[in-house]
Amino acid sequence: MNEGLVADVIVIGAGIIGAACAQALARRGLQVLVLDAGLHGATAAGMGHLLVLDDNPAELALSRYSLQRWRALAPDLPDGCAYRNNGTLWLAANAEEMAVAHDKYLNLQAQGVACELISASALRQREPELREGLEGGLLIHGDGILYAPATANWMLDTPNVRQRRARVRAVDGNRVRLDDGHWLSAEAVVLANGIQANELCPELPIEPKKGHLLITDRYPHTVTHTLVELGYVTSAHNATGPSTACNIQPRPTGQLFIGASRQFGTTDPQVESWMLAKMLKRAAEYMPGLARLNGIRAWTGFRAASPDGLPLVGQHPQRQGLWLAVGHEGLGVTTAPGTADLLVAQLFNETPPLAAPPYLPQRFLGEPAYA
Repeated sequence: MNEGLVADVIVIGAGIIGAACAQALARRGLQVLVLDAGLHGATAAGMGHLLVLDDNPAELALSRYSLQRWRALAPDLPDGCAYRNNGTLWLAANAEEMAVAHDKYLNLQAQGVACELISASALRQREPELREGLEGGLLIHGDGILYAPATANWMLDTPNVRQRRARVRAVDGNRVRLDDGHWLSAEAVVLANGIQANELCPELPIEPKKGHLLITDRYPHTVTHTLVELGYVTSAHNATGPSTACNIQPRPTGQLFIGASRQFGTTDPQVESWMLAKMLKRAAEYMPGLARLNGIRAWTGFRAASPDGLPLVGQHPQRQGLWLAVGHEGLGVTTAPGTADLLVAQLFNETPPLAAPPYLPQRFLGEPAYA
């Protein structure tokens, strides 16, 4: 580390993306300083669902690679991270959605993802709480869950990683200015602070998507897999109005997470009763017994969404020394290890583990303005 630098790399944001980047950099022998304002962003608010998605080849490549990395990390994760390989069961409500399940099955199977189509009768055997009349489903065996805040803390508890509670007010390449006016310098700065990234880089095409979640009291053995309706594929990328989709996740505590909702055009963190009711009603359409369970807490969070649904991972083309790991929307927890590997490979000028161009910031910010 050069004299006058506070670290080899400064990472802005201690959520799951920043933590994964910090750990990966530190394991390469770099001194890493993580700055976080303590705003409790998407990592604290999310479900911690680890899933392969295949809306496009780049999303499939990043999520598939990242799931492999999570499974490799699993033996090292402390119990508090609550990692479980419980699988995702995509629910088809009708023949049209079952056709979508079949297409996904063929696509995922071709990429070596372990999955199987589930008939209507087998669906009820696997998940007796589901309503009758569903057409069937698709089970993705390798998907899982974890408790993201504890996992981020574990990543940050890595040799060569230091943390500091501080709000960054400005970024100038490889320098950052803190709330108190002090400037800190490093060889590189990594911006990984979700929707707050726009405050430091207004040119970033990131938009907040608000989401609601509810957690129930403890009801052990009610649900085994994470249950997601296939209509989620459409609603998750709904670019205009508010939307909901059934998403029910069993926690190791016996509680259930119930989601999911999406709203644009708001940064109000308040729980909105009309949206919460709409979301719960949708979930109960798939699992009627939910109406009898006690919900003990509801909250909201904001996903940082890019226009094409893929993250921006790589050096900022107009700001030398500044690296980006932002715009993951609802896949931040899933793709954290893949994002970190992509970023580190580029920073060290190595061949990345998967093709980098679909995720490079240049697609929105233009070609590099420096040699």
